[in-house]
Amino acid sequence: MSRAFVNEDATGPEPRYHLPRRDDPGYDAAAAWALLEGANMGDSYGAEQATGYRWGEPRLRPHVERILTDAMDEGNERLQQLAERFLRA
Repeated sequence: MSRAFVNEDATGPEPRYHLPRRDDPGYDAAAAWALLEGANMGDSYGAEQATGYRWGEPRLRPHVERILTDAMDEGNERLQQLAERFLRA
């Protein structure tokens, strides 16, 4: 098939996850956010690849628990749902 008929951007741009260096003390908090963000965009696999952590990673639980508390305080139901799902995994 000719490339003229292939829409390579049909699904839009790939999500980019902005993370600090892995040795940065804030990396795990940023990775927790990235995993939740990826799940919200339907890109859990990409977020796992970018962070090096899998969904439900025990090491990230304290960060996700803080995110959950903030989401509840702010009334962000979608973020609350994702954080709860992460913590159940």
